[in-house]
Amino acid sequence: MLEHYFIKPDTIDRIQDSWLGAPIEQYVTWLHKQGYTARTVIRRVPLLMRFGEFARSQGAQTLDDLPSYVDRFVSDWGRGRGQNRKSKDARKEVEKEVRGPIQHFLCLIIPDYHGKGRARTNLPFLECAPGFFHYLQEEKGLRPGSIRHYQHYLRLFQEYLTKIKLDHIRELSPVVLSAFVMDKGRFLSKNTVTSLCASLRIFLRYLYRERIISTDLSLHIEKPRKYALSDIPRSISWNDVRLMFEVVDRRSPIGKRDYAVLLLLVTYGLRGGEVAALTLDDIDWKRERIRISERKAGDSTTYPLTPIIGEAILTYLQKARPSVSHRSVFCRAVAPHSPLDCHAISNRVSRYLRKAGVKVARAGAHTLRHTCVQRLVEADLPFKTIGDYVGHRSPSSTQIYTKVSLESLREVALGDGEDVL
Repeated sequence: MLEHYFIKPDTIDRIQDSWLGAPIEQYVTWLHKQGYTARTVIRRVPLLMRFGEFARSQGAQTLDDLPSYVDRFVSDWGRGRGQNRKSKDARKEVEKEVRGPIQHFLCLIIPDYHGKGRARTNLPFLECAPGFFHYLQEEKGLRPGSIRHYQHYLRLFQEYLTKIKLDHIRELSPVVLSAFVMDKGRFLSKNTVTSLCASLRIFLRYLYRERIISTDLSLHIEKPRKYALSDIPRSISWNDVRLMFEVVDRRSPIGKRDYAVLLLLVTYGLRGGEVAALTLDDIDWKRERIRISERKAGDSTTYPLTPIIGEAILTYLQKARPSVSHRSVFCRAVAPHSPLDCHAISNRVSRYLRKAGVKVARAGAHTLRHTCVQRLVEADLPFKTIGDYVGHRSPSSTQIYTKVSLESLREVALGDGEDVL
């Protein structure tokens, strides 16, 4: 693979003959498969060669010794290359440009290396409750998307316990649990806090069942008080939707991708995760249909593929989508070209709404989903039809949108009567 990037045989021989030759070649192969540019590879290899020479001169004997020399090498590099930078922040930026590729390299070749900072396991509470996520999958029958929510909430809980220096799960108390919920409740929506508490209750119930803790602490997690139809969905006007589309640069590869994503969200009222889960196999070009299989309710829905959306997806696939081995429709525009996840999709929506000057609380993929549903409600379509269209599991999920219309009517009633007449 080195021959793909370096022309001179002497250069290739020098790399292969170095004590890090084999790991560097392994790293280059990985970068190539992930779609990194030739410029990135050509810049990183000499840096890794210098790092290897530095570590060897300082006493490194094996690959496992390398992490202890990263800081010293970065500082040495910063003194040499960053001395012309005037500000301290500029010098730190030089060090960051060096540290990143080296840590990236070490993460690939050294098992369990996590780079600078506290290492984080893929699954929270893996040491004290190793069977919990298997329990969610096998006994409770949860889908992967639901399990990822548990991972996220429990990771927040684990980080909180580390922050307050609670060393063992057996030291948990109702006071700690209440403090955690209150701490996170300041920044999260009511629905998110409800989901967090539900996940925490299931986890605590499991700990008690497995006798990891002696008391059933799940009884101390109160369900947040929530009133029927209390939260008005955060939809935007159709004029705001037009403003959002106007700021998408459809000439660029990212713009072509995002244009198709936004159309899917606002036309079909899809969730961000449903768009992220789309694969090439879900699009039936011959019959002009698109299948959404990763629905929250566990079923699938087939929509007619409208000409506008079909053209947008086709343009992206033909002119902007990187050449990748996976079947996901939407992926990162820069290496590694991994599939987009629901968080990335929400971030793109938020970015375009901000750029268009559209103000909405907690902007994201659900903003466009709410907008789609609200438009259908205002068109007087039956709730059952709307619920089936967007994949609502409960009629109440659709009925809440009537409150938006009532709020609009209330504003008219409280306004100037002459304006109404």
